[in-house]
Amino acid sequence: MARVANAENQQMRQLNTVQGWLSRVEAVETEVGELMRDSSQEVDKLCPGGCCSKNCKSSFKFGKRVAKTLQLVNNLMGEGAFDAVAEKVRPPAVDQRPCEPTVGLESMFDKVWRCLGEEQVGIIGLYGMGGVGKTTLLTKINNKLLGAPNDFDVVIWVVVSKDLQLEKIQEKIGRRIGFLDESWKNGSLEDKASDILRILSKKKFLLLLDDIWERVDLTKVGVPFPDPENKSKIVFTTRFLEICGAMKAHEFLKVECLGPEDAWRLFRENLRRDVLDNHPDIPELARSVAKECAGLPLALITIGRAMACKKTPHEWHHAIQVLRRSSSEFPGMGKEVYPLLKFSHDSLPDDTIRSCLLYCGLFPEDYRIRKSELIDCWIGEGFLDQYDRSGAYNEGYYIIGILLHACLLEEEEGDIAEEKSGEHVVKMHDVIRDMVLWIACKIEKEKENFLVHAGLGLTEAPEIQNWRNVRRMSLMKNKIENLSETPTCPHLLSLFLSDNSLKMIAGDFFQFMPSLRVFNMSNNHLLWKLPSGISTLVSLEHLDLSGTAITHLPIELQKLVNLKCLNLEYMYNLNQFPRLVMSAFSKLQVLRMFDCGGSKIERLKSNVLFGGHQFLVEELMGMKHLMALTITLKSWEALQELLISQELQRCTQSLFLRCFNDSKSLDIFCLACLHNLNKLYVAGRKHLEDFQMTVQRSSVNQLARGFHSLHTVKVGFCFKLKDLTWLVFAPSLKSMVVLSCCNMEQIIKAEKLSQLHHHPERKKSVFAKLQFLSLENLRNLCCINWEALAFPNLKEIRVEGCPKLFKLPLDSNSAKGCKVVIKGEENWWKKLQWEDQDTQDAFLSCFKPAVNQRSWCEILN
Repeated sequence: MARVANAENQQMRQLNTVQGWLSRVEAVETEVGELMRDSSQEVDKLCPGGCCSKNCKSSFKFGKRVAKTLQLVNNLMGEGAFDAVAEKVRPPAVDQRPCEPTVGLESMFDKVWRCLGEEQVGIIGLYGMGGVGKTTLLTKINNKLLGAPNDFDVVIWVVVSKDLQLEKIQEKIGRRIGFLDESWKNGSLEDKASDILRILSKKKFLLLLDDIWERVDLTKVGVPFPDPENKSKIVFTTRFLEICGAMKAHEFLKVECLGPEDAWRLFRENLRRDVLDNHPDIPELARSVAKECAGLPLALITIGRAMACKKTPHEWHHAIQVLRRSSSEFPGMGKEVYPLLKFSHDSLPDDTIRSCLLYCGLFPEDYRIRKSELIDCWIGEGFLDQYDRSGAYNEGYYIIGILLHACLLEEEEGDIAEEKSGEHVVKMHDVIRDMVLWIACKIEKEKENFLVHAGLGLTEAPEIQNWRNVRRMSLMKNKIENLSETPTCPHLLSLFLSDNSLKMIAGDFFQFMPSLRVFNMSNNHLLWKLPSGISTLVSLEHLDLSGTAITHLPIELQKLVNLKCLNLEYMYNLNQFPRLVMSAFSKLQVLRMFDCGGSKIERLKSNVLFGGHQFLVEELMGMKHLMALTITLKSWEALQELLISQELQRCTQSLFLRCFNDSKSLDIFCLACLHNLNKLYVAGRKHLEDFQMTVQRSSVNQLARGFHSLHTVKVGFCFKLKDLTWLVFAPSLKSMVVLSCCNMEQIIKAEKLSQLHHHPERKKSVFAKLQFLSLENLRNLCCINWEALAFPNLKEIRVEGCPKLFKLPLDSNSAKGCKVVIKGEENWWKKLQWEDQDTQDAFLSCFKPAVNQRSWCEILN
C-alpha cells in the first residue's frame, strides 16, 4: 500500500492485478475480523483441556472456517510479491480550467476558433490591455475542447507571467506529457528540451501560453514549430503587439474592450438581482457607473461587486463622484485593478517612455491628442532631444508606437474627423488614464506630483495654495473665466489651461513660475488679450496660443529667449505682431501660424503681418534653427519670398494662400519645391482662373515628386477657377474640400491632363488614398472625373449645392471593401444617375441626408 500511495502521488495508476489482490485481501480481513469476534464463544464451548466440545458440530464448522481462511491468507501472501504496483497513466487530452460565465467575447472567440481550423495558421497571438479578458478567452478555448470534437493528442496550458523562466515552462509541459519523476525535473535545460521535442514531434498538440511579457524561445524549451504537416497550434496572450511579431505569430488578434450594451450586461451580472429594482433612479445611475469603466471587464467586475448591495440613489451618486474625481479611492480599484495595469507601465523599456506615458494623463478623458502636439510637449519638457528636433520627432513617434503596441494608448483609426483635419491622433482609455494619474499622484508623488482637474466643468481654478509643489498641472476643458490670483509654483514645468472660457489673466499671474517650460492656453475663444507679465516665463520653451481671440501680441514676448515652439494657428483676430518679438526668438525650431492673421491688419511696418505677411517671411529667413513651419500668406510677394529660401522650402509643412487679389493664375509647379508640404489651403482668390502647369515631361515628373507628402487640400471662394486637374499629382491625398467656386465645371479635366504627357498607368492611382471628399456650393460642377475611379480607401463623400452634378465617378468596383457614406440633399440623391443597376444597388444603402452645420465657408467669412 505504501508503494501504491507513492506511485499515485506521481500521478500513476494502480495496476488492475494489484487492485484485485487488494480487494481480496480486504475480503479476507473482513472474514478474519468476524472469526476473531466469534472465537471467544467457540472457546467457551470447549471442555477443560480443550480435548472435546460441548457442541461438536459448531466447533467443527468454526475450525473449518479458520483453516480455509488461513489457506487464503497463505495464497495471498504468495501472490503479493509484485514487481510493479502501478503504471503510467495517459493524461486526458484536455484539463478543464475554472471559468466564470463570460459576456461579449463571442465574436473574438469565433475568430480564434476559425483560426484554429485554418491549416496555414500555426501560431495565434491575442493581445490587448490588462484586464480586457485575454486569459478568460484562452480559458474558453481550452474548455471548449472538452466537449467539442477535436483531434489534438494533448492540450497544454502554461502561465508564463512576467518572470520568464524556461525551466518552469518545461516543467509544466513535461508534466502534461508524462515526465513526472524528480530526476527529470533536475535535468539540464538542453536534455529536457530534447525529451519534450521527442514526444511532441509525434503528437498533434495545442500549446496555450498565457500572459507573455517577452519573447519565449520555443526552440530552447523543446517545442516544435507548428506547420501544416504536424497540424499543431500555439495560442498565446500578451499585452504587447511587438510580442506577436517576436513570437512569429501568423495571426495577430486584438482583444478589445466591451461595447456599451455588453459592458452594461457584464456590470449588471455582478449586482444583486434586487438592486436595480429597489429605486426607479438606480438603473440610470448604474448605467452611469458602468460607463465610467469604459468597457474594461476587470473594472466592470470589480466595481460591480463593490456596488452589488448598494440600494439607495445616494450611494450610487457618491460612487459616480468618486469615480470621476479620484477613482483610486473606489473600493477595489487601488488594490485589484490599478496594480494589475501598472505592470504594463513598469514593463516599458525605460524611464523616458514611462514619463511620456504619465504625461498623457494631463489630457481629459476621451481627448483626441494630436501626435505632433504631444511630441512637441515631450520635447519642451526635456524628455526628448531638444537640439536635434528631427531626431526627437522620430523618437517621439517611436515612443508613441511602443505605447500603442503596449495597449496603453489607442490610435483613432478610421475616424472621419481625423481625415478631415489631416491630423493623426491618439487617445487614452479612461481606466488606463485613471491608473496613470494614480501612479503620478499617489505612487510617485514626490517625483511627478501632478495636479489634474481636466474636463470637470470647473468655473474657478483650484485654491492656489495647492499649486506650490506641483510639477505638472492641467485644468483643460473647464469653464474657468478668470485667473485673478498670483500662485507660487517654483517647480511647475507644464501648465495646461486650454479649452476654457478665459476672459482675463492677471498681469502678475506668471510672476512666480520660474521653471515653467510648457504652457498651453489654446482654444480660449473669449481671451482677447495676453498679459505682458508673461515675459517673466524665462524658462518657457513651448507656448501654444492657438485658437484664442488675442488681437495683439505684447512686445514683452521678446524676453522669452528660450522659446523653441510657438503655436499661433487659427488666431483669426491677430492683427499686431511686433517685428522685434520675432527676431528675439533666435532658438525657435517650430512656428505654427496656419490660418493666422485677421482681416484688419494694422498698417504699421513694425508689424510682421504687414504687407500680406511679406515682412513675416523676411524675418523667418533669419531663423537659423527653424525646422517646422505652418504659415498663412496673403500676397504674391510674400509667397515669392518664401519660395526663394531653400531653408523655408524645406521646413514648410502647411500653407494657406488667402485673399490673393493680384493674379489670374498660379503656376502650381512653383509649390512643388515644398517637398514636406502636407496641407494646402487656397481661399478668397477672386481673380484666380487657373492653376497652370508646365507641360514638359521632366517637369511633370518633378511635379509628381514634389506633392508626394500632400494629404489635405481645401480650395474655396475662388470664383473663377474652373478645375483642379493638378491634384492627380498628389498621390497621398486623403482629404479634399472644394467650396464656393462658382465657375468650376470639372475637378479633373481630361483634355488638360492629356496635354501634360500624363502616363496612362498613373490614372490608376488617382485619388487612391482619398478618404474624405466634400463639394459644396459649386453650382456649375458637372463632373468630378470623366471615368469611374477605384477609391479603395474612400469613407465619406459630401455633396451640397451642386445642382448640375448628376453622376459620381463610381462603378460596381469602386470602394470595394470600404463602407462609404454619401451625404447630400434628398432631391440631389434622387436625380443621381448611375453607371448601371449593379452600381446603384451597391451604393443604395450608403446615402445619409446632409445635416446643416457650420461649414468652412462660414468660418472664412
